[in-house]
Amino acid sequence: MSIQLVIAEKPSVARSIAGVIGADQKRDGYMEGNGYLVSWCIGHLVSLADAGAYDERFKKWRYDDLPILPQEWQYIIPAEKKGPFAVLRSLMERPDVTGLVCATDAGREGELIFRFVYQMAGCKKPFKRLWISSMEDAAIREGFAHLKPGADYDDLYQSALCRAQADWLVGINATRLFSILYHKTLTVGRVQTPTLNMLVDREAKISNFKKEKYHVVHIAAGGMEAASDRFMNPDDADATKTACAGAQAVCVSVKREKKTEQPPRLYDLTSLQREANRLFGFTAKQTLDYAQQLYEKKLLTYPRIDSQ
Repeated sequence: MSIQLVIAEKPSVARSIAGVIGADQKRDGYMEGNGYLVSWCIGHLVSLADAGAYDERFKKWRYDDLPILPQEWQYIIPAEKKGPFAVLRSLMERPDVTGLVCATDAGREGELIFRFVYQMAGCKKPFKRLWISSMEDAAIREGFAHLKPGADYDDLYQSALCRAQADWLVGINATRLFSILYHKTLTVGRVQTPTLNMLVDREAKISNFKKEKYHVVHIAAGGMEAASDRFMNPDDADATKTACAGAQAVCVSVKREKKTEQPPRLYDLTSLQREANRLFGFTAKQTLDYAQQLYEKKLLTYPRIDSQ
């Protein structure tokens, strides 16, 4: 009998998928039934190895060793992740498993999570991609009815791999460099440091802001109000006010239009985080965590993308 192995990113997502495709028999680390095995990764099971794995001398931070540029990238399975990885590898190696379905989150990082496990396990069996942005039963069924070849997402994987390696190169080398130069641990990151610079620049603008007094002339007539541009010189404002005082406002034209206003568009993650911070004081991470939980409970579409 031919069986398909479905690998999700989290246990909750795996349970939702298993319930839809009929894998209703619980096993140790996976579900089985209706020609499917459904298991999960629990986030990143495989990671890029630290610098010390490439050479023993890199375990100490020295200026003369920089930059550290791996010629061939090495990968590790953290001790706490070896159990789940062993389950997935054993399932991949089962002779009755003839193919896999990558059901990790529909995004760059989800693609990387699956590919790292697939390659680390030495699996050569063909796989297809489940690409869905909702955990509704109907969306899962629709996704399985239109599975895509795994090779269609090779470029997405290469993009994710490039980002992971860039994070490693910048993080390892720049963190060591600045920590050595300034004799204290200073973490530097590809995203973290430019973002911190933006915050510092913004704070500097706020700190250096100087108030400037200006004047605006308002005219009220017939329930309407008009306002002038800003006057920096109060004499100019007074002159405008004097010129208008006692004068009669004349309506020279009236134009009426019927317009249709569209409802506001749905949130993307950034706008959702901004609004949740304004209304509730949530941090960006809090909003993302809540959105992820709602996604897993089938109440929200996948939050980790720019799509609205």
